[in-house]
Amino acid sequence: MKSPSISGILALHLAVLSSISFGGFPTVLPDVRSLVVGVHGWMTDQDFTNIFAMAQAIPGPNMILMMGLVGWKAAGLPGALAGATATFAPPCMMYFVAFRVWGRFREARWQRCVRAGLAPVTVGLITASGIVMAGTADTGWIAAALTICAAALMLATRLNPIWLLAVGGTLGGLGVL
Repeated sequence: MKSPSISGILALHLAVLSSISFGGFPTVLPDVRSLVVGVHGWMTDQDFTNIFAMAQAIPGPNMILMMGLVGWKAAGLPGALAGATATFAPPCMMYFVAFRVWGRFREARWQRCVRAGLAPVTVGLITASGIVMAGTADTGWIAAALTICAAALMLATRLNPIWLLAVGGTLGGLGVL
């Protein structure tokens, strides 16, 4: 039996993850990182972090772009197409069906329960994703200290995150990080 291709493995994994990514695809980034860095070694932590940063800086559907870039790094053009498609196709189909059904049962009690249950799941997934991404980006004590300071500022103030990104980008560009 022929072993599955890199594009096939990536597409299947991303299709499953995109189907369960409540709160957006960033909530499952720790699992994507585990697959491409930890399990298969298709890229390094630094590659993954750089692709994430680049995808965040470019306007548009950044997670589709990111998974396309992850696929490109792992398997070239077939990987890029597989990664991008597997990121948007399953949720689009699910959303279409769910939207049609959701409207019919707008006042049903189970809808309120589902909505109430999804909020803590989403918060937990987003928090886990942030912790994993911070761990891969923090290559030294200076980067770790800046991450902790940025997180504290975000939690304690109403400072616009763009200023923190600008400071981080400037420090990275100057070679401090």
